[in-house]
Amino acid sequence: MNEASMVLDALRRVRRGSGVSLAFAGMVSPTTTAACQTVRLEHFVGQTNGALAGVSVDVGHGLGGKVISVQRPVAVDDYLRTPRITHRYNTIIATEGLRAMAAVPVIVDRRPIAVLYGALHTGDPLGDRTFDVLAGEARALEQQIVESRVTQHRSSPPEADELRDRLTEAYGRLRLLGRIVDDGEVAAEIERITDALLDGAATTTAIALTRREEDVLALAALGHSNARIAESLGIGVATAKGYMRDAMSKLGASTRLEAVVTARRAGILPG
Repeated sequence: MNEASMVLDALRRVRRGSGVSLAFAGMVSPTTTAACQTVRLEHFVGQTNGALAGVSVDVGHGLGGKVISVQRPVAVDDYLRTPRITHRYNTIIATEGLRAMAAVPVIVDRRPIAVLYGALHTGDPLGDRTFDVLAGEARALEQQIVESRVTQHRSSPPEADELRDRLTEAYGRLRLLGRIVDDGEVAAEIERITDALLDGAATTTAIALTRREEDVLALAALGHSNARIAESLGIGVATAKGYMRDAMSKLGASTRLEAVVTARRAGILPG
């Protein structure tokens, strides 16, 4: 299933679960400059006359643009009158006849990739139920997209997968070895080798992990449990869990798998 189909399925569940008259979504442009991002509205489930279709919402403007700017959910009781947003798109919203509206960002790899909306054509407030359904579907969609991308990554040629696995294992073992050798020069050389396995990519990321957090992630990438990670590093299980939790937080990840994938993409782990 592609990501567009995942988004449509999420919108169908939003409409069924919340009772909004229109659930819709926009995909965030893949630009690396936050100020240039736009949300292109292209997925709709429910009552619409087509005025929203294909509209590009600029970051910071309207409801979706504000959600991308602050990277958190926002709800308004009356889109046309609320002081919480700019009103660049009032004409389009009025043409659609929408009033109360909520929007939630979908964030993957610390970057917003989409916005889910729920809206009513009446003056009734949305209520907590609608907000909870939207937020829950956004979180579920994030996880689904991460898992899909991991699967696609794993569908690379067998020799590429084998090489990545060997690199990951070598990296993890070298980091462990660097922790236990008594010779300072040998330890420094091992560190230079592990850095070389990353091909210098780590210097381009703004994510700053501690060396111990990197150790824990390297072992998690090998599929080790928290207990095995703790045993390998000579620390308590609770301490290992703490390092993992801190690393996940810094990487914006909700699972160990997502943390490993994000770390690889950021150049913190080989692969």
